[in-house]
Amino acid sequence: MSDPSIPGPPDETQGGRPGDSRTVASGPAADEPDPHRWWALAVIATAQLMVVLDATIVNIALPSAQRALHISNGNRQWVITAYTLAFGGLLLLGGRIADLVGRRRTFIVGLIGFAGASAIGGASIGQEMLFLSRALQGVFAALLAPSALSLLTTTFPAGKERAQAFGIFSAIAGGGSAIGLLMGGILTEWLSWRWCLYVNVPIALLAVIGAFTLLKDRAGTKGAHLDIPGVVLGCGGLVAIVYGFSRAESRGWTSTEVLTVLSIGVVLLCAFAWWQTKSSGPLLPPHIVRDRNRGGSMIVMALTTIGLFGAFLFLTYFLQNILGYSPLSAGLAFLPLSAGIIIGSTQISARLLPLVPPRMLLVPGLLLSAGGMFSLTFLDTHSSYVGHILPGTLLLGFGLGLTFLPIISTATMGVAPQDSGVTSATVNTAQQVGGSVGTSLLNTIATTVTATYLTGHLAAAAREGGLTPAERTSIVNTGTVHGFTVAIAWAAIILLAAAIIGAVMINGKSPKARAAAEDAAPGAAAGRT
Repeated sequence: MSDPSIPGPPDETQGGRPGDSRTVASGPAADEPDPHRWWALAVIATAQLMVVLDATIVNIALPSAQRALHISNGNRQWVITAYTLAFGGLLLLGGRIADLVGRRRTFIVGLIGFAGASAIGGASIGQEMLFLSRALQGVFAALLAPSALSLLTTTFPAGKERAQAFGIFSAIAGGGSAIGLLMGGILTEWLSWRWCLYVNVPIALLAVIGAFTLLKDRAGTKGAHLDIPGVVLGCGGLVAIVYGFSRAESRGWTSTEVLTVLSIGVVLLCAFAWWQTKSSGPLLPPHIVRDRNRGGSMIVMALTTIGLFGAFLFLTYFLQNILGYSPLSAGLAFLPLSAGIIIGSTQISARLLPLVPPRMLLVPGLLLSAGGMFSLTFLDTHSSYVGHILPGTLLLGFGLGLTFLPIISTATMGVAPQDSGVTSATVNTAQQVGGSVGTSLLNTIATTVTATYLTGHLAAAAREGGLTPAERTSIVNTGTVHGFTVAIAWAAIILLAAAIIGAVMINGKSPKARAAAEDAAPGAAAGRT
């Protein structure tokens, strides 16, 4: 339950907060569900899958693209970073635009733009063209992702169906990254790395047709304006933070460039937080993140994504560089992780969430995830997939499946219609920035530990009379895996911290108990989450 001293969001059926001068065109009545709502879910889920998997589908294709376009080792990171920078930095702006002009309209524009950017990337003739296309993908993804989640929120406002719909959506949000790795392997090995980008075009066009025919939405919020200072401060701060972490991998955490950019990002975000309390039409209304359960959910989402992206990063390298897997085989190896997320979300969380408090699902889920992650710290150069990797990834996936649904549902519950877009954008921002920070942070830990290990062991071997090529390769592989396992241990600690924060901050009741309380005291329950 939210702090009673903080004005909570209004009853969603009323269209706005008491005294709010903004008016919202009314949508379908709460007791008249959309007859096409499950087909609408298919359209929304397809778009979300495209956005999520595009964060990882290029990873496995990157070596082939690098060779084809003659991209240097120093510049290859921009194939990934250009996307995450634009996506993570512009999500809040995309969410507010969706609230102002209408979510369905923004959803369609995002789909069309994403398809166009993907086509440009697939046709790239040089590295600059590829980097630009990835940045454009991030821009349109920042429009598309919050629109998709807010459309889901308004299509399934309450009840058992909401839990089922969010279970499917959460499975896609959690499993889409692993599916991206699999698709990247299949397309790269059987067709070309270019099809990792071209594949978005038919998917987006099908989703556009579905959006025109199946999705319904209110008009944009009338009489409101875009918070330009908030856009500059918030988006600038996020871009600086994400850019700083991305540069830390190559420059080091103590470099002047990294520290300067991160400091600028922190200052801009602090200024953004202050301005949101003064603006008449804030980009991120303070009451959205001030709510205890919603704020806690977003912190947990960011920390959870750090752990998930850490697993993807190091297992991908371990499978291909240490065990010698092909891109396709490496992609297939992630299927059990995706299966665990899907089963946990749709078969466990979706069934239990209407009946139990959210933290009764997400805390055990995060503990299971931390345990699965910790089991991967015992990997070595002789580890087998079935005996060492499979058990940990299954446990990790199942735990994440229990976690994502209650996080997303709690973060978006009880939000006013005119704020649903920016709330959805905030959830996506937590996920995207968490993934970007996690990738940079954990990779820096891994490379530092590996470098220290190799420096010591290679020097010692040189003093003892030198090494054969086979012995040197063995030491390099052992040092690389040692760096992976230390970083994975930190990922497990971060997941454990997320479980503790979730247990302390998220104290909301189950939907069934909340509905019973509202029936008993409807006046007292109005406006609360």
